[in-house]
Amino acid sequence: MRLLPVSGAALRSDARVWQAVHAIGARHGIDYTDDAAVTALLTERRRALAAMQRGPLVWLGGLALLVGAVWPFVAPTIPSLAGKPVLAYGPAGPLLLLAVAALTAVHVRWKRELTRGALAGYREVLGVARAHGIALTHVPAWLEGRSSGGGKGAAPIPAYPRVEPPVAQWGTASQGYAAPWPGALPQVPPKPAAVEEYERIADAGGWHDETGCLLVLGGAGGAVWAATSDKPLGYAALVLVPLAVLVWLAGSRQGKEKQRLGAEAKAYVRAVSAAQAAGAQVPELSPALRKLLEE
Repeated sequence: MRLLPVSGAALRSDARVWQAVHAIGARHGIDYTDDAAVTALLTERRRALAAMQRGPLVWLGGLALLVGAVWPFVAPTIPSLAGKPVLAYGPAGPLLLLAVAALTAVHVRWKRELTRGALAGYREVLGVARAHGIALTHVPAWLEGRSSGGGKGAAPIPAYPRVEPPVAQWGTASQGYAAPWPGALPQVPPKPAAVEEYERIADAGGWHDETGCLLVLGGAGGAVWAATSDKPLGYAALVLVPLAVLVWLAGSRQGKEKQRLGAEAKAYVRAVSAAQAAGAQVPELSPALRKLLEE
């Protein structure tokens, strides 16, 4: 699913934002209000950055790191090297240095590509939009150079001082800007109840399998203890086995419900993406829906 952090229509809805975005685009040679051009830019840059992190230097650095780390432990066990400290321990240092050099070079190249050029300009655009009160639907983790789990990235969206909204604002064609008339923009589809329910339970669960396994192990352990120690009371632990089955069934029901609601949520995100492509201004998505964009 392709959903931009902010649409061109939203950027054109405020003359001050449009002017700032136009100036940023002029520096980088791209029209950031052109949704097709921005989509192509983000798609190409994401693929290039991902390929860079899987390139030959990464494999070389990883292999050198692995061999350098295990060599001092493996080499002394080889009879032909056991009595030769230079061969048994000497290669580890150069290999680790090679690994550090290769991985550092990859990181430097990756960060340079991330923090320069049109991507840097686009982050400026997002910062300007946010400062003027234009909601960002989401900010992809890769665009800020952070992991999907969160944390501060290598290239966060710039934070600019908050700008108060204008009292009234209608552009003209002669200004190179035309604000839409009220009601002219397509509307974002209302969020169905099923999607709201998915947002509520998206992060719930995940413990049923582990709990069921522990209950089965507890029941089996009690039965073994009873059989080997001649203490029939231990057989009472077998009641944990049907309890484990009930836990697994509950987890299965929850999983099926989450899958059903997830399909509804994906359909809603697709509808929101289509509305944005048609010019609608899309509000910020919830964390649960933002995760669907990464799938």
